[in-house]
Amino acid sequence: MAAASAALPPGISLRRLAPQDLGAAAEIDARITGRSRRNYFERRLQAALREPSLHVQFAIDQDGALAGYMLGRKLEGEFGRPDPALRLEIIGVAPERQGKGLGKRLLARLEDQAKRLGIGEIRTQAAWRDVDLLRFLDHAGFHIGRNHVIDCPVHAGRIVAGGEPASAVEPVSREINYGAPFANDFETLARDRADVRSLTLEDVSGAARIHLRITGRDQSAYIARRVEEALRDSAIQVSLAAYRDGSVAGYITAKVDFGDFGRTEPVAVIDTIEVDPGFSGQGIGTALASQLFVNMKALQVERVETVVERERLDLLAFFHKMGFAPSERLGFVKRLKS
Repeated sequence: MAAASAALPPGISLRRLAPQDLGAAAEIDARITGRSRRNYFERRLQAALREPSLHVQFAIDQDGALAGYMLGRKLEGEFGRPDPALRLEIIGVAPERQGKGLGKRLLARLEDQAKRLGIGEIRTQAAWRDVDLLRFLDHAGFHIGRNHVIDCPVHAGRIVAGGEPASAVEPVSREINYGAPFANDFETLARDRADVRSLTLEDVSGAARIHLRITGRDQSAYIARRVEEALRDSAIQVSLAAYRDGSVAGYITAKVDFGDFGRTEPVAVIDTIEVDPGFSGQGIGTALASQLFVNMKALQVERVETVVERERLDLLAFFHKMGFAPSERLGFVKRLKS
């Protein structure tokens, strides 16, 4: 990568983001977004320290002071992806230092790291009204992705069952027919269809078995990592398992996102929802989604988001029946030349 390997101008240096950068990074972000998201930066830095192989975080200094930052994460099994990718979670440059190519150098460093990891693409999201970020992504060589970003307000009505696909993977990184009568609440629906509970380490083998039956791929290590994250921080991991006849019949992995892609309000992001083919059509997926909405309402999270491949018409229909619709956020991808 030419921009990454070229000699930096005097006074400019690129390095790994460090815990001591937390205050300066949060201050720059607050100036860009208009509100403080210090907790988000602290959480991301702590996650990087726990699992350095999954996180890519860089800082750029100018004249000895932090001028910008970039946070990324390696995607493993999220959204049903069989191949790894890097997700650009956030990139920011101090307002008075913008327009000098610092953001471009940070992105070039991320691309260089992706190639070293054998990763061929970088993915991100942006709100369609964020003109400055859209212009940056365009100039950096990103293109609109093939997948749909959809979202749904957390609502208090009964979710209609039916039309459930066995696999609901790839459901990122915004996104209702309000006219239908709703007779019961989410909790009643979940109890009627399955025993829905928080996903634990004891559920990993069952969830991995379901994924293997659907895709032919073993994702037990990925699922175990997501559960361990949930146990470390139950406030942001909200994954669930559904039991029928004493075994795991389906599961959903999700988290409450407080800052990725420039978000300033919390949103629940569904990574994966899968149902054992043996229980297909029995409302398991609906029960999982119902309980997720119950939990999000209790956490005062107002929106649920996911990403769906445009070819997955069955999955799009499933989410549409729950009230999901096209988001105001767009998914972008940059494929790297080998």
